[in-house]
Amino acid sequence: MLAAPSFGQSQSVLRIGLQDDPDVLDPHRSRTYAGRIVYAGLCDKLVEVTPKLTFEPRLATEWSWSDDEKTLTLSLRDGVTFHDGEPFDAAAVKANLDRARTLPESLRKSELASIDTVEVIDPMTVALKLKAPDATLISQLSDRAGMMLSPKAFATEGSYTPICSGPYAFEQRVQQDRIVLTRFEGYWNKDAYHFDKVIYLPIPDTSVRLANLRSGDLDVIERTAPSDVKSVESDSRLQLFNTPGLGFAQIYINTNHGDRAKNPLGQDKRVRQAFELTLDRNAINQVVFEGLYAPTNQPFAMSSPYHDDALTMHERDPARSQALLAEAGVKTPLNVQLTVANNPIGQQVGQIVQAMAAEGGFQVSLQTTEMATLLSEQQAGNYQASLFPWSGRPDPDGNIHQFVTCKGTQNDGRYCNAKVDELLNEARSVNDESRRKELYREAMAIIADELPLIYLYFDPRIIAMTAKLQGFVPHPDGLIRLNDLRLQ
Repeated sequence: MLAAPSFGQSQSVLRIGLQDDPDVLDPHRSRTYAGRIVYAGLCDKLVEVTPKLTFEPRLATEWSWSDDEKTLTLSLRDGVTFHDGEPFDAAAVKANLDRARTLPESLRKSELASIDTVEVIDPMTVALKLKAPDATLISQLSDRAGMMLSPKAFATEGSYTPICSGPYAFEQRVQQDRIVLTRFEGYWNKDAYHFDKVIYLPIPDTSVRLANLRSGDLDVIERTAPSDVKSVESDSRLQLFNTPGLGFAQIYINTNHGDRAKNPLGQDKRVRQAFELTLDRNAINQVVFEGLYAPTNQPFAMSSPYHDDALTMHERDPARSQALLAEAGVKTPLNVQLTVANNPIGQQVGQIVQAMAAEGGFQVSLQTTEMATLLSEQQAGNYQASLFPWSGRPDPDGNIHQFVTCKGTQNDGRYCNAKVDELLNEARSVNDESRRKELYREAMAIIADELPLIYLYFDPRIIAMTAKLQGFVPHPDGLIRLNDLRLQ
């Protein structure tokens, strides 16, 4: 069993078990879901998401749009300081948004692409001048693009330490072991937070995470395995929150990024179509997820108004798969390397895909790696196909644009189709829901045909914790917000 580090009894400590070790703790450069969970205690955002997926004030207390919808004016919360004592103000917002838009390795560029300039109106008012109307911008500011760092910390990029303005400040990180945050006494809403320290412990094995929760070495675990749900529910010492989520899993295919794309899977859509036809999404759901997940062929959750029921989910057809491979002139079995994360669920899904694909003419080899490494290798183009989870966003743009547009900052396979760009860029610029639905439907028809990625399932957010922990409010994004949490 992996026991958490011990601390003096004089301090109240909350211990949270993570499925993965986060990547770099820099909101402008990071992309792991585990990192977003840590940010919930570390970095405040301009805008917050409610459990009903609406938006409410956080560091921005109110906002308004100009008549032409090309200027977003934010009024900022007074009396906020960063963990280094520097004041939060309009100049800090400008510095953050400019960094997010221009830092060479920033993954927020496509999220903020509509911004032309950021102007300081007065110390507590900032105006975002846009190139064109952007229906997604408030949603973008409710996540990493809207997280505020102390500009003074930008000068220490080489030895980066995250200095934000959240309820807890960064104290220590030991890679693959723990991240420790300490209560920030200067926080503007500190009375809502009741722990002196919060410790995040990456434990990829779901069984070990649960064993640590049962033993009392952890207080909370995220991404509880579906196979453990009944066991947790029957344990009076524990409580379980199973919330329909926004997140989904997809097989990302390298179509145009370096030498690893130069193979039939990357170069011929018929081969990708054949690969998809080997998959039985319902079987994956039943075998790995106890029927608790939702099979899908799109990135828009069933609770979203943009979910398209008319988008056909193909039945498994290995014979048709082999016929498509023959049509493409491919000699079978075709070797495919699939990268999966080193956790039980990633490996189980990979093994089922491997077995299914074999019947359709593919010989899949699995490469298992730690999640942060998987993402960095994806970003570098060092992959052929990769099982990639995305934690989901309230606005549909956040679930598709950055992955498939030609200059999307998380388009690791470098897929590029000018028509897809045209449709998704227009969908960003219109507020009319019916028109946006039409645009996403057209774009998804192309994606479903060319298959730069293959959607598999939506995952609920299953969080288990000790029954002694009170005040937790579940959200569809699965983030563990620390406000009002207390141990009895």
